[in-house]
Amino acid sequence: MTTPLLDVSGVQHGYNGHRVLTDFSLRLERGQIGCVLGPSGCGKTTALRCIAGFERISAGRIAINGHEVSAPARTVPPEKRHVGMVFQDYALFPHLTVAENVGFGLHGLDSTIRARRIGQTLDMIGMKGSAASYPHELSGGQQQRVALARAMAPQPELLLLDEPFSNLDVDLRERLGLEVREILKQQGITAILVTHDQHDAFAIADEIGIMQQGRIEQWGTPYDLYHRPATRFVADFVGQGAFLPGTVLPERRIRLELGVLQGNVPVEWPDGTRVDVLLRPDDILHDDASPLQAQVLHKAFRGAEFLYTLRLPGGGRVMSLVPSHHNHAVGEKIGIRLEIDHVVAFRHEPAQAPA
Repeated sequence: MTTPLLDVSGVQHGYNGHRVLTDFSLRLERGQIGCVLGPSGCGKTTALRCIAGFERISAGRIAINGHEVSAPARTVPPEKRHVGMVFQDYALFPHLTVAENVGFGLHGLDSTIRARRIGQTLDMIGMKGSAASYPHELSGGQQQRVALARAMAPQPELLLLDEPFSNLDVDLRERLGLEVREILKQQGITAILVTHDQHDAFAIADEIGIMQQGRIEQWGTPYDLYHRPATRFVADFVGQGAFLPGTVLPERRIRLELGVLQGNVPVEWPDGTRVDVLLRPDDILHDDASPLQAQVLHKAFRGAEFLYTLRLPGGGRVMSLVPSHHNHAVGEKIGIRLEIDHVVAFRHEPAQAPA
């Protein structure tokens, strides 16, 4: 069994008696790009700071390339971890040129080697022509590239990215995300980013960990997180969808208002168990010939498609992606049918009364 490049096991951390990380664990193989994805306040940036060595841990262990760098009684300082970091606000030095920013962490190298490394790194990010420019003369996307180059220039074993695209507009962050992934893969760099934006995560990462309340709820590929969520929180957080009530039938089937599904019902669920079934917008197909009608409650135009929110005859709500030449009015009824490949169901959770 190969040694993972990053091995984080059972890490705990807190501030002033408040626990931020609880049994935080993940493994990242060499050359892999991972992502910790979660809502604000879940502890993802704190986890990154612990990996970087900026924060001490109260329990657990962090190892990089087989070498322990964090434990309750021992912390290797950040500058000795062979880790590069790209910060959310870029943190470029305004009085230094692009080349000087990129070379900031290379002072220990011979001047000829240092100049060559700076040139190679700028060439890698397509900014060799901007070497003499200053940060204020660059666009946001260019500043982010320089921040990436500065972190990569010392050739770290692990690259950490903290919400790297949050200050950019939607189109630029998507384009830059794909560029960053290509650069990291071409260079064989192991990296982990934290973000609250699943579009960033899906564009860059090989594997993603969904984080809630200081721990990873599920670690897997984007496909598995979307189609095989392990918990209701993951199902709710990743992608879009709606839960529809159902009842477990014999032979591991589930009855819904939309029909009977053959699902992966856990064997310990007895017949008659009440469940909630996750339906994604791509599970509900528009079909004029279908006898099942649903009323359009809301519609969102997405260019090639509309995202319709629909009310079923029994009152349940589902979402459906429909080609945009089917332009139906709010209040109109349309024919739909269910076509589902991955049945995802959880035991029904009764609504909790307000405190």
